[in-house]
Amino acid sequence: MEIRRALPQDIRELLHCLKMRSKYAVLLVFVISLVIIEKENNFISRVSDKLKQSPQALAEANSTEVSPAPDKNGSLASLQELDAAFSQLKSHLYNITLQLAGDGDPGPRRHVLLMATTRTGSSFVGEFFNQQGSIFYLFEPLWHVEKTVTFLPGGASAVGSALVYRDVLKQLLLCDLYILENFISPVPEGHLTPFLFRRGSSHSLCEEPVCTPSTKKVFEKYYCKNRRCGPLNITLAAEACRRKQHVALKTVRIRQLEFLQPLVEDPRLDLRIIQLVRDPRAVLASRMVAFSGKYETWKKWASEGEAPLREEEVQRLRGNCESIRVSAELGLRRPGWLRGRYMLVRYEDVARAPLQKAREMFRFAGLPLTPQVEEWIGKNTQAPRDGNGVYSTCKNSSEQFDKWRFSMPFKLAQVVQDACAPAMQLFGYKLASSPAALANRSFSLLEEAQPAWVT
Repeated sequence: MEIRRALPQDIRELLHCLKMRSKYAVLLVFVISLVIIEKENNFISRVSDKLKQSPQALAEANSTEVSPAPDKNGSLASLQELDAAFSQLKSHLYNITLQLAGDGDPGPRRHVLLMATTRTGSSFVGEFFNQQGSIFYLFEPLWHVEKTVTFLPGGASAVGSALVYRDVLKQLLLCDLYILENFISPVPEGHLTPFLFRRGSSHSLCEEPVCTPSTKKVFEKYYCKNRRCGPLNITLAAEACRRKQHVALKTVRIRQLEFLQPLVEDPRLDLRIIQLVRDPRAVLASRMVAFSGKYETWKKWASEGEAPLREEEVQRLRGNCESIRVSAELGLRRPGWLRGRYMLVRYEDVARAPLQKAREMFRFAGLPLTPQVEEWIGKNTQAPRDGNGVYSTCKNSSEQFDKWRFSMPFKLAQVVQDACAPAMQLFGYKLASSPAALANRSFSLLEEAQPAWVT
């Protein structure tokens, strides 16, 4: 105590200041440690990837003799263990850093994928995430990939398309929107394009600073609906994506859930997958209206019976139902890599109780349900009449979701039931045994949803 009293006043104040700021010094040390570990981890990963190459590839690259491959218990295994140890240490330090940062931390960055097929209500459900101001939402960006890259159905081509879709999806979730420039036609110039599909369906692409002043004499095929904006600047869009706290994307072009495992396991992503399904009878009825030309054969057969329905048409329907069922069964089996990352939702349940299902989906994704989302749901699910257009998201959802059953010919419903029976059974859709049962409003075609669907 005598020594402490003998210290000059300015030194005592300095010691007090250092003591008060010690926690910030600790935080700084952790941040620096994270940076160092990240660099070391990248170096280890590069070395590990190099060793994973085939001996032939290494020999060709270096013009040397082929050397024996590393033993499984040798240097490669050691590097992999070291890589894993670095990852664990980085995660541990990151968690401690968040704790030291206090309550001001905005929380983890979430990535949400709404996975569906056409005419299942995905545009409507996607709007739940589009209305949340902290979410960067994209509507069907994989449309450009489908229009640019041609794949034959089935076999290796189906696998190839799934891999391309997956890799593009990964970059988009990481806010690398430049990947789309490889598929947009005509090719963007200076990262500017007026041809991003359904730009107006994403609030993030139609608000400042992404909404630049409109340009005269520039034709915009896809434009913002509520305000005039210039051609989309992809650089500004990517920056807006990085500024938003979360990212959500909806697509009808990914069917195979198993191909998404690398995305779920990517440490840069915190992915939640919501698979949206709908009664296949309702889906077919909606597609026959929305895509009339493609379903001309179905319409003629159903209304006139002029010619038998072609077998390839039925097989295509059966294949679509099976791909949806297989993905859902995988998700419901709860494999380790997908546990807590998958949720199955029926459109009919959303239509009957939209606010309740929205809360469940946001809770599953770890996102807050804002008053803006609740307000949008209230305004757009109690409309006196359905909105105009096949892509309308304004409807009286509680009355609209099963009106298809009063206009669909029973023989058409029978074809769907025969082709899609396994999927319908899994999702809880009842089969209609007669025309009267199909058109009887008091007879529900829907079983109660299973709570195990959230996995």
